[in-house]
Amino acid sequence: HRRFDYRPKTDPYCQARYTFCPTGSAIPVMKEEDVIEVYRLQAPVWEFKYGDLLGHLKIMHDAVGFKSSLTGKNYTMEWYELFQLGNCTFPHLRPGMDAPFWCNQGAACFYEGIDDAHWKENGTLVLVTTIPGTMFNEMAKWVKYDNETGIYYETWTVQASPDKPSIVWFDSYECSKFILRTYQKLADLGAVFKKIQTNYTSIILFSGEPVYLGNETSIFGPLGNKTLAAAIRDFYYPFKPHQTVREFFVDLLKIIDRVILNHQFYLFYNLEYWFLPMKFPYLKIIYEEVPLPIGSKISFGV
Repeated sequence: HRRFDYRPKTDPYCQARYTFCPTGSAIPVMKEEDVIEVYRLQAPVWEFKYGDLLGHLKIMHDAVGFKSSLTGKNYTMEWYELFQLGNCTFPHLRPGMDAPFWCNQGAACFYEGIDDAHWKENGTLVLVTTIPGTMFNEMAKWVKYDNETGIYYETWTVQASPDKPSIVWFDSYECSKFILRTYQKLADLGAVFKKIQTNYTSIILFSGEPVYLGNETSIFGPLGNKTLAAAIRDFYYPFKPHQTVREFFVDLLKIIDRVILNHQFYLFYNLEYWFLPMKFPYLKIIYEEVPLPIGSKISFGV
């Protein structure tokens, strides 16, 4: 997943149904003598709206919590879409614009408090390590860098097959990956994690070797490939938001025809388009263990 030099301004056309990070705050500077408890947080996606519904499918959202021993204050840190999942996964086809229009930025959100009921009721709230204030402050610097350079959400992991090991053509870049990066950074700084099982959700597409198609300019620009441009727009059209149930089912049949019967998928990744020759089982949601990291030789005393 490519890193960028800066985060671009978002276009006013991109609108969120639910405000991104409504109570967000700056990450505080912790005192050296503070001892910070670090918590693994996990709950079903959209639990605030659908309860445990997506939890039954193991579609989970991840975050990390902190508690200061000196002040007693709790904090939550997570990473998610600025304009909700649908906008990050599929583009808008805007009138008068040849190229699909993407609202696919993601970012970190830090705020005071941990909503115990939200994480405990259908998910997880468990202590994973304890760190000194100095390590927390080093982590905070890294979060700023990570947030300013890793700016685009990517829903899909793309693999060659369900077998293990399998070639991973493209890796996702979403909430769980941010938490895994955060844990790894803490481990590199010397944090020692408890030995507990930690599972994460991945949504995987299965494909033969991807074919590079080009970027927005080379495909949709004045000297672009009009046939390819039309094929990409045509592919994305059925994924638009739907007003009626009938519309949804008509477009669902088109999606099945393209992806499963004709083995086609167009992926937008790092601002470039790729063709995926899809293969069985086409798509799978997995909830698999990724162990907590083992640290490097650097050590902070707690």
